[in-house]
Amino acid sequence: MNWASFYAVLSGVNRHSTGIGRIWLSVLFIFRIMVLVVAAESVWGDEKSGFTCNTQQPGCNSVCYDQFFPISHIRLWALQLILVSTPALLVAMHVAHRRHIDKKILKLSGRGTSKELQQIKTEKMKITGALWWTYMISVIFRITFEAAFMYIFYMIYPGYKMFRLVKCDSYPCPNTVDCFVSRPTEKTIFTIFMLAVSGVCILLNIAELAYLVGKACTRHFQDPESSTKGSFYGHKLSTYKQNEINQLLSDHSSRTSQVRRNPSSEKEDRCSAC
Repeated sequence: MNWASFYAVLSGVNRHSTGIGRIWLSVLFIFRIMVLVVAAESVWGDEKSGFTCNTQQPGCNSVCYDQFFPISHIRLWALQLILVSTPALLVAMHVAHRRHIDKKILKLSGRGTSKELQQIKTEKMKITGALWWTYMISVIFRITFEAAFMYIFYMIYPGYKMFRLVKCDSYPCPNTVDCFVSRPTEKTIFTIFMLAVSGVCILLNIAELAYLVGKACTRHFQDPESSTKGSFYGHKLSTYKQNEINQLLSDHSSRTSQVRRNPSSEKEDRCSAC
């Protein structure tokens, strides 16, 4: 998998994240993805070939390996990182939608110059209103995925340990055979390290959740009127932009009323001419 492209996608979301969110993304890529790509893949490179059982029965090694290692650590970690990072794309899509709305408003108002459109493209979005809810949902999903994968690891590998020796009696093994795992201590260390970093990410997500709730409560007590507005644009658009929208609506309504009055005025002109 091309992790560089994955990082480029998430870097756009990083601009609109909180300080804790930026720390989380740094920990994710430095201590999890880089460790996974640089070190962990080489450690588990011989997991199948290095798993040997003291029997020559055809198929016994493969069956025993599948029994004790139903899914590779590397593939499970890759799936975890993808699912944990995916909720951040919700924030990216929300930001892209709001930028599209802002550009549309500027163009309708006749002020859609290239400079103003570029300013909207580079503007940092404040985490308020609907974006606050999207960000909160993404953080909750990240916590859920992290906790679920830690539980899955515990269920598949009890105690997060790699045993040196396992006993297998699955068919087609002729009897209970001893199977040996290659580099169990090294793999145990990497497993504990990756899960410890996953725990740190959970704590960062919980801290970010508390920070967002605290900021929302602070805004509510400081300005209760603005916090009770249900409008999608109430927390984003400035007073100038809101006035532009009102002006556009009034111009549209006036043009509509003029069109409706035109037929009656034409009839009056015809009657006067007669």
